[in-house]
Parts: sequence; structure tokens; C-alpha cells
Amino acid sequence: MSSSVERIYCVPGLEEGQVERILLKAKTLGVEISAIKTGYCYNVELTAKLTDDQTKMLWWCLSEGECKMSKDQLLSASGANEFLVEVGPRMNFTSAWSTNCVSVLNAAGIKCTPRVERSRIFLVQSDSPLTAEEKKTFISIVHDRMTEMLYESALTSFDSGMKAKPVQWVPVLKEGKAALQAISKEMGLGFDDWDLDYYYKLYKEDLKRDPSDVELFDFAQSNSEHSRHWFFGGNMVIDGKAKEESLFRIVKDTLEKNPNANKNSTIAFSDNSSAIVGSRVHGFVPAYGVDASVQPGLPCEYVDADLDLDLIYTAETHNMPTGVCPFAGAETGTGGRLRDVQATGIGAHYVAGTIGYCVGSLHLEGKTLAYEGDEVYPDNLASPQNILIEGSNGASDYGNKFGEPLICGFTRSFGLRTFGGERREWIKPILFTGGFGQMDARHKKKSKPEKGMKIVKLGGPAYRIGMGGGAASSMAFGENRADLDFNAVQRGDAEMEQKMNRVVRACVDLGARNPIVSMHDQGAGGNCNVLKEIADPVGCRIEIRDLVVGDPTMSVLEMWGAEYQENNCCLVRAADLPLIEKISERERSGMCCVGEVSGDGKCVVYDRLDKSTPVDLPLDKVLGDMPKKTFHSNHADLIPAADPAVFFRSLLNRKGTVAINDALTKVLSSVTVGSKRFLTNKVDRSVTGLIAQQQCVGPLQTPISNCAVIAQTELTPDGEKVTGGVTAIGEQPIKGLLSPAANARMSVGEALTNLVWAKVTSLSDVKCEGNWMWACKLPGEGAAMYDCAVALREVMVDLGIAIDGGKDSLSMSANAGGEVVKSPGEITISAYCTVPDVTLTVTPDLKSPPGATLLLVEIAGDRARCGGSVFAHVYGRLGDEPADCEPLVSRSLKAAFNVTQQLIGERKISAGHDRSDGGLASAVLEMAFAGNCGVCVDVSQVAGSTTLESLFHEELGLVLEVAGLHVDAVIAAYTTAGVRITRIGAPVTKDEVTIIGKDGVEFVEKMTVLRDCWESTSFALEKLQANPECVAVEQEGMKHRKTPIIHAVIESPKPQWQLSDQSPKVAIVREEGSNGDREMAIAFRLAGFRAWDVTMSDLAEGRISLGEFRGLAFVGGFSYADVLGSAKGWAATAKFHPKASAELKAFYDRSNTFSLGVCNGCQLAHRLNWVPFGPGAVPEAEAPRLGHNKSARFESRFINLRIEKSNCMWFKGMEGSVLGIWSAHGEGRFEFPNPEHLSAVEKGGMVPLRYADDDGLPTDTYPFCPNGSPKGIAGLCTRDGRHLALMPHPERSILKWQLPWKPETWAKDGPQAAPWLQMFLNARAWTDKN
Repeated sequence: MSSSVERIYCVPGLEEGQVERILLKAKTLGVEISAIKTGYCYNVELTAKLTDDQTKMLWWCLSEGECKMSKDQLLSASGANEFLVEVGPRMNFTSAWSTNCVSVLNAAGIKCTPRVERSRIFLVQSDSPLTAEEKKTFISIVHDRMTEMLYESALTSFDSGMKAKPVQWVPVLKEGKAALQAISKEMGLGFDDWDLDYYYKLYKEDLKRDPSDVELFDFAQSNSEHSRHWFFGGNMVIDGKAKEESLFRIVKDTLEKNPNANKNSTIAFSDNSSAIVGSRVHGFVPAYGVDASVQPGLPCEYVDADLDLDLIYTAETHNMPTGVCPFAGAETGTGGRLRDVQATGIGAHYVAGTIGYCVGSLHLEGKTLAYEGDEVYPDNLASPQNILIEGSNGASDYGNKFGEPLICGFTRSFGLRTFGGERREWIKPILFTGGFGQMDARHKKKSKPEKGMKIVKLGGPAYRIGMGGGAASSMAFGENRADLDFNAVQRGDAEMEQKMNRVVRACVDLGARNPIVSMHDQGAGGNCNVLKEIADPVGCRIEIRDLVVGDPTMSVLEMWGAEYQENNCCLVRAADLPLIEKISERERSGMCCVGEVSGDGKCVVYDRLDKSTPVDLPLDKVLGDMPKKTFHSNHADLIPAADPAVFFRSLLNRKGTVAINDALTKVLSSVTVGSKRFLTNKVDRSVTGLIAQQQCVGPLQTPISNCAVIAQTELTPDGEKVTGGVTAIGEQPIKGLLSPAANARMSVGEALTNLVWAKVTSLSDVKCEGNWMWACKLPGEGAAMYDCAVALREVMVDLGIAIDGGKDSLSMSANAGGEVVKSPGEITISAYCTVPDVTLTVTPDLKSPPGATLLLVEIAGDRARCGGSVFAHVYGRLGDEPADCEPLVSRSLKAAFNVTQQLIGERKISAGHDRSDGGLASAVLEMAFAGNCGVCVDVSQVAGSTTLESLFHEELGLVLEVAGLHVDAVIAAYTTAGVRITRIGAPVTKDEVTIIGKDGVEFVEKMTVLRDCWESTSFALEKLQANPECVAVEQEGMKHRKTPIIHAVIESPKPQWQLSDQSPKVAIVREEGSNGDREMAIAFRLAGFRAWDVTMSDLAEGRISLGEFRGLAFVGGFSYADVLGSAKGWAATAKFHPKASAELKAFYDRSNTFSLGVCNGCQLAHRLNWVPFGPGAVPEAEAPRLGHNKSARFESRFINLRIEKSNCMWFKGMEGSVLGIWSAHGEGRFEFPNPEHLSAVEKGGMVPLRYADDDGLPTDTYPFCPNGSPKGIAGLCTRDGRHLALMPHPERSILKWQLPWKPETWAKDGPQAAPWLQMFLNARAWTDKN
């Protein structure tokens, strides 16, 4: 098929804030640039000539705002002080941007554009000519070297020039193992001696033939350390003695041989996720889930249903890809973990995610710390600073677009040369990602494959990406060629995975009629792993040409081995294939049947193009019970890391204000301890409506929460407890450099001292994911890891908790500066448990109740060990003896946990925090920072012989704030349990921190000064990822913040729990990429509406008419990933598809209808001119619209809105309220191209909502107004008040437990409804009257 590429230019390109970030980055790298002008070029591939109407549609889709468009280049360089550079996607794969753009054009009726890529053009201006090296540096700043390329000339074709390589046969029978060694080196297969011996014998003696390169590549991925966990399951020889137990056996013993743990696990060590028994809940599902007469794949009403839902949890890492390409590596790490959730049992659904980052020294401009050192970093890895910024951007972006909230995490930066001379640093980083999900209890067991079952792939097409990821992730950095490492990184498409998730969710919602027999996610190894696993041991026959391929030049090897993302594999019976196809068609999600279960015990891959069989393998030889590998390690090979005791003691013995101030400044400004706003502000923390506790707490939403809590449903009737789940993370790798056993025990201890702040069903119900990140095959490290595992088992058995799953990444080292640099050995413990009442959660922010007293529960008694602490690190030391949770301490921890749980249930603790990184000083100060108050802390009686030791040791402990009424009872409860508890001070109203040490008052400083220090590193990182102007405004404003004024005219609306057949219907309308539909449906359900699930494809295909609906809600999300601008793709379907356009117009024209657009739906309502003036009332170019946030990034905030007097029926009786509400968007700034229209909406009563400051007054100041909207406008309505569009999310704020902060005067129990439910009740009242 012949094609051509048409280039359409557009200026300006990037937002002003994005340009400012580039200028700042260039300056930090020594490139002096005076100005940058930017533009886009849309490279449109055409397979047919467009009609005039299609051309108009195309240009409408590509145009945005005030941009100028032309077929001629709009930017050009003149003179030596300017240079022009164009960068864009590589030719050899279609970008996710293109995939979504093409979907938009197809939905609008343009079917002849198979690929559209957007390149970026930069006109760089400088006061003097840039050198060639400076130009090279600039180009490296503005493009991703792995997914993008420099365009030397205008594109005329997307032809990469690549040709599919034929299958090669490796001459093993003739050349022996030498042939295997040669192909391993050439292709980066990473075969060790065991592999060479085993595969040589397999072909020489068993199969008696030569292998294909496809088969050998298959082995390298599906049988890599990353995929098969050889080390964990292998034979261990430590110090010359064979161990009886493998690491797997030791870890599994925590569950299988633990007499103190409850048997509540339903899935453990046997699936993509782990699961525990949940609760029976009041769910809200499509009617086909309870009524067999209702067909899936069609518009459907949501109905109430009682369900038994188990909680599931999974956690994994994506370290190598994130080190090579931080953004793409991290986003695909998130995507892979989401697929783990989906593929649990025979299908499950996600709820929320967790995250963790471990990187090397940051070397921030202007904040380089003396202890960071002047070390060398490898060229083939991103810098630690870039990994933290771009990696977190990638993980956040994927979750935001997919629609998963991220609600818990950790960050650690470490680099140090130990006293023994060994450099330990996360040059190879950790990108940890975990997640909560739920599963219908009927779906927990996968069925075994049966002959004749169909093998179905769900998701997007295959591309030449992620080649060799399993093998590459199993090697240390530097062992593989850099180009092979680049090939191994995947590229993510959250939109594609979201569509696939819709298919899985529809199957899950069928309940007992779920057509999925078994399901696995596609991850490491791609098809060659997942297709074998799902058919094991029965066997399968695969037709390789039935795979949907996005790149026709892919070879069979690439089709079989590429780790392209957004794919799951499932077994279905032949009779159920049409059902899967119907659901996939409705969701516009790809699916293909690639083969069937054969029954011969082999994996056979057939290629009908040349009638060859490139893969023909007996599963029992390559996937079954294969022989174990043996690993040797000796403690004597470990290089001692501890400092001489005298060195460290001299630091701890310092006294007085200067010493304390120096220590506080260093500890508080470390990214490990300091504020994480640079992470929490850019990631959605509220989508799904099921989040009861996320990272941020208190009136200023300070990111210090101990744990995260989810609810299982939003439909729990008043009078019943809202059940849910809690998770918390523990990891203490720096202490592990001194004692691997302490690493394990303290990681468990930290997880529990974080988890304890939410009431759980029982300590014995707590289960954990254990994730191991270690350089275990390097000298001595295997022995250290074995010690860690043994200690882990011991402490878990003592406590009565258990591990039920986890992952490992065991090549955590990198070559740098001529030496092997090992990352600190890490065991990350993700504890999770069922929660009987989500409102029984204590947060760290000080509340200052009458007679408030601060108490310290000293779990470790009089121990005060500082080795491996943040205090030691900031002084460039490691210390000697670390804090630990040995048997005496673990017994104290168990007692303290149970006492604290009892007191939380009795609501006798007003605030609480764990003592961990940064010690007691950090814990207490963080509580004051979050409570926006001062504090007096007395450490004179706290364990530790000096003031600094008492302030900064990191022994396990709990800090409590208790009202005067309960102090004596609380102290008695711990004392009776044999746990040491000490009074350590009280909160104070003034802006002051006083520290009473061993010698009396030793330190006095303003709380706001210390908080600014704690926030400083976060703001420094913010300036590198958001508009620096906005960051400076927020940073300066922190010291002036106060508790916001909240006023609810109607504080407790009355939900309508009963519905009838006569209840009015509302259509919950969604598009590809929408993600807020379930919570929107529930909001209308609680207001007495019958909510229906309606997709744009339903309207376009005529599956339903809007004539039967009184209301319509356009939901939030990222339709088509917002590739052409917010809601532009959605609007293209609504405007240009004749059936969809006609349905929407007829609905709007009826006088008895209403509509609501939230977030992406608000953007759509403005694209269609539904608000404020109505379609056609003003020229489209002049109509109010939504632009990019002034901060130039996605903003997730709990902000305050003021409800103004207006015509809006939605807010009748609510006027004058100032209410907290969730807000999460990237393009929410109202723009008025015609200034007269701004005046018209204000005078016409069409501005019902404005962002409010702490005093409750309207404002456009950042961050109170998160997007820069003029006059703080947050939403607009029509003149008749029927149609409303707003950016914040009332549907996520309708229940009090959904609000992350509310006035202390609001009841913590009792009726759940929050004030925002009233707007939905008002819509019901309006409907009844009209």
C-alpha cells in the first residue's frame, strides 16, 4: 500500500512553563541560552487523498487555541546566534501518541491515516554562537535518546528501511557449546555455564537437532533469573557448607510454618498477586452481573449487588529500564504491575498503587551536599537526579492516564564510600511499584488448560520494543552492550492498557458467567513466556501470523520475544470467543486468537508464510521442574563497612544550639526525610472514589501519612461500618550495610509501625509482599542475603505475620569509574490487611485537643543505636551498630501494636507517627509541620546518652498526641503491656519549636523556618519539573499558610438509598481513556438516579438513544490520552460522527434535560460549547476554553471552592459554602479569547464556583488555584443553570471519609454523606420539578 507524509506546522508548541524548565536545565548544564521559540510538526501519513471535509476535520483536530498552522515551516534560524533543531519519534515503532491520534481521526471518520507523529521544533537563540558540544547538550535535554531521534531533514516517509530477518538455525550439533556461547554474546542472552551445559544437552541428546535463534532467545528471556528466580529456588552453599533450605523455602515458611499467623490467605506464591479474605460488601455493578437476561457488550444500567470481595496485593520493580530510560522505564513498570492485578485469578480490578524510588546522590544545583562526594557515573545510565524526576514523571503520568490513584510510597537517596573503601550507591536504581486490588471471591482460582481451549491475546499490537528485557534485567549494568540495554526498555501506552482493562473488568463483572478460564499478564519475555505458561503443562500450537502486529518489518524472533506492553493472555472456551469479541469491540480494544491448547505437552509455533516451525519445544524440558542451579557465597568476601566507634561517638557527643541546628538542617533537607510534595502534587490520589487515606494529611495537606487506606465500596449504608484495606511499607537498607539481619527485622518493624495507625482486623491477619533488590551474585552478597532471609523468617514468626508473595531483582550493581558499585541490599516489606472501619485511622498532623500531650512509645526500651541512620549519612558516615528488632524488641513491638490498635478503636489517640528515618526529631517536627503549629519536645528522659543521640537514633518507636482527658489511661495501657512510654512534650499555638535536651533548653527556632528547610529539597526538585515561577510562589507562601476556613451551609445531606423503576435515568457517558465513571455513577445513585453506562461507541453505533435519559454526565480522565489537547479527540467524535452528534444535539435541545461535565468532561463541554453560552451562540474561536495549567504539569490537590450566588440549579441552597474538594488535572485553566465573555459570564450568573484561599476568599494565586484560571474560576454553567462544567471532582468528595481533611468539629463517625452530595440531590429535585 503506497503512502505519503504530509507535514503540518504549528506555532507555538510547548507551554511557557515547559520552556522555562528547559532554559533552567540548560543553564545548570552550562549552556547559556537567551530564548527558545517552539513549534510542532504533525507528520501525517496518508494512504488516500483527503476530501475537503476530511481536510477541514484534520486541521480542526490538530489546531489548538491561538496556534498558527501552515504547510510551510514557521520557524527558521537566521545568523550564527540561532540554530534550529527538530526531534521526534523513531521510525521503527509507532508512538503511543500516534496510536491515540489515529484513533481520534478514525472515530471522526478519517480512515486513511495509519500513522501520525508529532515532532518538536526548537529555535534556540543565544548571545553568542553555541559550540557543537553545547548544541549536542541541548539536543540531549529536549529528546529521549531511546524513543526519539534528531530529524536532519523533513520526513517524507515512515519507512525505517528495516527488513524482517529470517529465522536462523544455530549449528550446535556441528560446533557444540561454542555455537551457544557465540550466539549468547552476539544477542546478549546472558547464558551462564549451567545454561550452556543444559541447552547443549537438550539439543544434542534429547531433541537431536539444531536450535533456532528464536528458541534460544526464548530461553534467555523466559528462563532468565528475572523470570525463573533461579537464585531464590537454588541450592545455596554458604561458607563452604550446603544449606538445607532454599531462599524460597525460608520465605514461604513465614506463611506455611507460622503457628502465630491467621490462615486468611486465599492466594499465596502462586499467581500474579496475593490475596486475603475480604468482606461481603454492597457493590455497584452492570446489570448483566446479576441478571443473565442482560447482555454484556451493550449499554447497561448499574445496579446494587452484594459481593464477596477479597483484597489482592502485588508489588514488583522495574529497575534496569528505569535506569536506562527513566520515564519509559517507570511508566511501563506501573503498567506491568497493573497487569499483575488484572491477571490475578481469572480476573481482578485495581484500586490503588504504591511507589518507591531509591537513587544515588542527587547533586542538585545549589544544594550539592558535602557527603555526596565527587564520584563517576556511567554514560549508559541516567543520572540519579534525572532518574528521580523523570522516573517519577513516568510512573505518575501512566497512573494518571490509566486512572489509578497512587497513595503511598517512599524515596531514598544514598551514595557513600564506606570506611572499608567500598562505594555503595544506587547507580542502578530501584523503581518499586505496588498495588491494591479487589477480586470477586468466586474468581480466585485459575482453571487448568484443556485441549481445544482457545488462547486469546487482549491489548495492543506487537512492536519491536522490549527486546531482551528479561535477560538484560538479570545482568549487572556494564555486562551487556548499551545498545542491547536500550532495546530492552519498553514504551508504555496507558490508554491502550485502560481499554484492555475495560474488557477484563466487563468479564469480571459477569460474576459466575465470567468467560475467562485462566489469565496471565504479558511481561518479561513477551509472548515466548506468557503463551507457554498459560498452556503449561498441556501444550499449545501457536500461529505466529495471527498476532496483531503494528510493524510489518518484525521478524518471527521479534514477534515471539518482544516485551511490548499493554497485553494480557487468557484461555477461553471456543463458545465464549464471540462474547470476548463483542466486549472488545465496544471498548475499541484489540484482541486476537493466536492458537489453542494442543494436548501434546509441547509448545509449537507455526509460521504459515513459509510453512516453518521456528519453535518446537517440550514444556517439561524448558518450563517444568528443571534442575536447580547451585550458588556459592562466603561471608569472608564481604568488605567491612562500619566506622570505628570512636569516630561516630564524636559526632553524637556534640552539644548546644549550633550542633542541633546543623544536624536538623542536614537531616530535614535530605530527600529521604524531607517533604515529598514534588511527588504527591503531580499524581492523582483520589480517582476511583475509594481512597480513605493517601499520602497527605492535615490542613495544609502535608505528605507524611504513615499508611494508606482504601474502602471496598462507596455504597455502605449508614449504620454499617465501611470496610476496606490498609497498606504500609517498610525498608531499611542502609542499616543492612552493617547487619543484613537488622535490615530484615527493621524493615518489618517499620512496616508495622506505619501500618498500626489504621485499625486492622487482627495483627495475625497482616500479610506482606517481600521484594528483594540485591547484588546477590557478587562476592559475599549471597551470604548476606541468606542471613537477611533467615532473620526475616524469625521476626515474622514471632510477630504472627507472614509473606504471601513478592518479586526479586538480583543484579543490583553497575560498573562506574572502573569499579563495580553495588546498590545497598534491599528488602521492601509491603504490609497489608483488612480494615473493619476505614474511619478508624489516625494521621500524624497535630490536632491540639484540650490538654494535648505528646507521648513516646519506646518499643526498643533504652536502646539508642545510630548506625545506618540518616543522621550518620548526612555527615558522610555509616556508624557502627544499627537499630534492630531482635527478639526482645519484637515482643515489645507486638505488645505495642496491639495496645495502639485498642486505643485507636476507642478513639483515644488524636495524632500519631512512627519513629524511623530521621529519628524522633523528624517524627515530632513533621507532626508539627502538618498541624501548622509549634511544639515543645523534651528528650531529657528519652533513650540515648546525649541530646543528639536521643533526637536522631532510629530505634522503633511511636509518637502519640493524646488529649489531656486520656493521657493517664493511655500511659497505663502501655505500661500494663510492659512497653516503655515517656512524656516528651506538647503542641503549642505559637510558631516556635523548643527542644529540651539533657542539659535543659538547648534549641529554639521558628517552626516555619524548620519547615522551610524540610520543604527545601522538594521545592528544588519541583523547579526542575514544573514552572519555576509557580514553585517560587508556593515556596514563599508556605510560611504564611493557616488552617483553611471551611463552611458548609448543608453539612450532612441525606442520601436516597431506595430506587424504583420510575427513578429518572442519567447516562454516564465515557470515551476511550475516561476513568471516573464508576464514582460518578455512584454519586448519582446516592441522589436517587438510575445510572447507565454509555460509551461514545454506543452512540456512534446506535446501540442506545439518549431520548430516554433526563441527565447526562461527561466523566473525567484522559480521553485519547489528550494527545491533541484536552478532550479534543472526544469532541471530534461528538462533532463529526453523524449518529453521535445527532444524539447529543437532540438531548441538549430538550428543555427538561441537564448535563454535568467534570474534569475531562468539563473540557469536552467547552469544546462543544455546551457551556456557558450554548452551541453556536458565539464563534468557536472566541468561546471560553480550558488551557494548560500555569504550572505546566498535572496538578493533584485537595483545594477549597467557594460556591457563589448564580443561576446554577446544581448549587441551590449551597451558596456561601466554602468546601474542600479533590482536584486533579493538567489542563484546567479557563481562557477567554474574547475578554467581553469573561465579563458576560460574571454578570450573567454563570460562575457558580471559584477557587478559595485559606480565608475562604476567591483567588487565582497558586496553589490555591491550581491552574491559574482568571479570577479563580473553577466552573461555568449555562444561563438557565441546567448545564454545568467544572474542573474539580465532586463525585470523589461526596462522602466524609473521602475527604483527606475536614474540620475537627465534623463527626468522625455517623452519617457518611459530605456536603458535595447535595449538588447531586439538587439535580434530582430539579428533575422531579421539571
